[in-house]
Order: sequence, then structure tokens, then C-alpha cells
Amino acid sequence: MPVLVITGTGTEVGKTVTTAAVAAAALAAGRTVAVLKAAQTGVRPDEPGDADEVARLAGAVTKAELARFPEPLAPATAARRAGLRPVRPAEVADAAAKLATEHDLVLVEGAGGLLVRFDDEGGTLADAAALLRAPVLVVVSAGLGTLNTTDLTARELSRRGLDLAGVVIGSWPDSPDLASRCNLADLPDVSGAPLLGALPAGAGGLAPVDFRAAAPGWLAPRLDGTWDAEAFGLREAP
Repeated sequence: MPVLVITGTGTEVGKTVTTAAVAAAALAAGRTVAVLKAAQTGVRPDEPGDADEVARLAGAVTKAELARFPEPLAPATAARRAGLRPVRPAEVADAAAKLATEHDLVLVEGAGGLLVRFDDEGGTLADAAALLRAPVLVVVSAGLGTLNTTDLTARELSRRGLDLAGVVIGSWPDSPDLASRCNLADLPDVSGAPLLGALPAGAGGLAPVDFRAAAPGWLAPRLDGTWDAEAFGLREAP
């Protein structure tokens, strides 16, 4: 997997922290890693963005950001309101492909969900993934409602002929409710893809040294980790 595209089923599902965990696990496995943020919104020029947060948590990654827009909106809307040129899927693909010539793994983090628009022509992260022919990792929430959004995302990936690498729960609660525990079995069923990890709630608040040490234990071997989905499911089963 020289390039892995990371999207979410929506906002605030733990996509950036999951990207950092994947990066940290890959680094721990001895791989060189680059992180590309396709379009950063809602952050001023002097503030750290998502790629900076991934580097802070994960360590020695190459970080890149194609565009930054100040308002916390979809990239196409934020670019239009700021009077700035939007990011286009081909530019995302070109930047990722170049980074892939110099790194073992390139993580391309989207903004929000799979079909959030980058430009007024309707270009999306899914279009960039298609140009790259790259697998897509979907970060999901744990609780009630996640099955619907996960199913919709998986169906769209399938419709486009894109490879759904797997699903990661971006924030597993300290005291999971019944829906969350049942979703451990249901998420692979509705997505048609394996559950590849579950990050504990608050993982992004750990000190970087602790985050890097713990990250492989949150992710399955396909993501350079040691997490066992079956054992986790048995432990948390309702």
C-alpha cells in the first residue's frame, strides 16, 4: 500500500488521530511515511493544521498541505467564500504520487466525508482515490447511527470500483453502550470490509511518546499493528 486514502463517515469521527496512529504504527515498523492533507479548512495561516497534528503525535513524517481556507466549511465553499483557488482531485493525486516515489507509505487525509466537494465541478476525495488507484480506509464513529453512514460510504466506494481497505473506529468509549458493542459485529457486515482497529477515546490527548508507543496496539496487522479484532469483539461483546 504505497498510498492509503483516509476518509471519514463525517466530521469529528477521529480521522486525524486515526491518520496519526496509522503513521505512528508504520514508523514503528521501520517505514518512511508522508502525510498529505488535501484541503485544510477552518484554520488560520498561523495555526497548526491536521498535518501538523499528525506529525506532532506520530513523529518523523513528511507533512504536506495543498491548500488552506480560513472558514470551517466544505473545501469548495470555503475556497469560493475566500476568493481562493480550489483544490482539484488531479492535484491531490499528483502530489500523493510524487510523495510515493520518496516514501514507503503516503497517507492522504480528506476533509469530512468521502463526497465532500473540493471544487465547484464536484471533485471529491473519491475522485482522487480513483486517479491514484489507492485503497480507502474509512474512519467511523462507534455508536448509534454509524451503521447507516458506514453502509452509505461503502456502497459509494463499491459503485466507483474503489477498494475499501477496512474500517477503523475513531473513538472507542471508555464505557461503550449497547449499540457500540453490537456495532463491532455489524460494522464489518454492512461495510463488507474488515474492522482494522479501534482507537480509545481521548487518544489524541496523550503525550506524543505515549501515543507512539500505544498506536500499534490500536490497529490490525494490515496497518502495521497488533490489534486483534476477534479478541476485542469477544471482550466487548454484549
